[in-house]
Amino acid sequence: MLERLFKLQENNTNVRTEIVSGLITFFSMSYILVVNPAVLSAAGIPLDRVFTATILAVLVGTLIMAFGANYPIVVAPGMGINSYFATLAATSGYNYKTLLATCFMGAVIFVILSATKFRESLIDSIPNNLKYGISAAIGLFIAFLGLKNSSLIVANEHTILSLGDLKNPVAYMTILGIFIILVLLALEVKGAIFIGMAVIAIITYFTGLLKVDKIFGIPHMDLSLLYNPITESVNALQLGLYGVVFTFLMVTLFDTTGTMVAVTTQAGLIKNGKMERAKEALLADSIASLTASLFGSTPTSAYIESSSGVANGGRTGLTSLSTSFFIIISLFFFPLASSLASVPAIASPALIIIGSFMMESIAKIEWTDITEAFPAFVTIIGIPLTGSINDGIAFGFIFYVALKLSKRQWKDIHPLMYIFAILFVIQLLWLHI
Repeated sequence: MLERLFKLQENNTNVRTEIVSGLITFFSMSYILVVNPAVLSAAGIPLDRVFTATILAVLVGTLIMAFGANYPIVVAPGMGINSYFATLAATSGYNYKTLLATCFMGAVIFVILSATKFRESLIDSIPNNLKYGISAAIGLFIAFLGLKNSSLIVANEHTILSLGDLKNPVAYMTILGIFIILVLLALEVKGAIFIGMAVIAIITYFTGLLKVDKIFGIPHMDLSLLYNPITESVNALQLGLYGVVFTFLMVTLFDTTGTMVAVTTQAGLIKNGKMERAKEALLADSIASLTASLFGSTPTSAYIESSSGVANGGRTGLTSLSTSFFIIISLFFFPLASSLASVPAIASPALIIIGSFMMESIAKIEWTDITEAFPAFVTIIGIPLTGSINDGIAFGFIFYVALKLSKRQWKDIHPLMYIFAILFVIQLLWLHI
């Protein structure tokens, strides 16, 4: 049944590979179940409500992605935008319910754009060289996250970044994890990434780095709406929060679009430059954003950690369905999941290695044509250096349009590229997060 439902044979995969890939994705992204409530509760939203919203958003978006699009991609509340929300709540004086209403309005527009041909056309409008650049950039971003979280790379006021203390247990356990996974990959061992993560989890437990005080817990989830979306939306409009709505919409739109392009490229799901079943995939994260905003969280995004499951061989919606199953199970093992997520050495090796896999697309960029090469280059460095997928893509779009216009190559520019280049200029100069 699963073979036929998810077309496993057509995608050169099997049930075991998909389930293990889903588990790997779960371990890579499970930190969001802990971090998102922590970040948004600082903005005044009750902790248990953010937890409920996070779980619901993940399940709604990921299940639509699994059954509707048959993609191995997980959807969850985006990092970065939740910090922006918390900062806005702390500095603006606006009630968190009013700010959630701006997320709600942005999500409604997001759903409408996804239900039409607009978002699909947006993805098709992105030039191939920019798509390759986005994929490589997100690979660098993932690797950098792994290096930063494991303290292998640390901030330095003189050189910006520098090598961390290799005597730090998290750092040397991460290096050990990298070696274990690389050796298993070189030996072509199935499930190499998962095995490596499991080995490090066991070692860190017996060395005292991983502390597990409690394994089981009964979840408490309030499934009622956190606020009246109509009343608070009217309030937000009366306060003139149009710029906030626009910012949430733009960041969500391009964060998730960039991630989807990168992960589907990595999985070989882009055929002739087009995403298959694009509308269903795009609806998944837009509906998840709507769900999140109603129950108490910021907008969602296709998660870059989905690439960890893809790297293990996950190719269909069975991977994301498996991740959803493990998330439901984790509700009852939340203390254990929190403990595992608190040790960066478990997931960081996988992120660093997966980042290297995604660099493959650099070879496909036309480096001899400056109008194609530089926009791809500025995207590749822009995403990891700014820490924002949205900002990196913004620079790529703007330079692509500007350089093509300078050579009078108007035919190479899709009309949507003009529109979004202008919108990106507005966002970067006046509405930047």
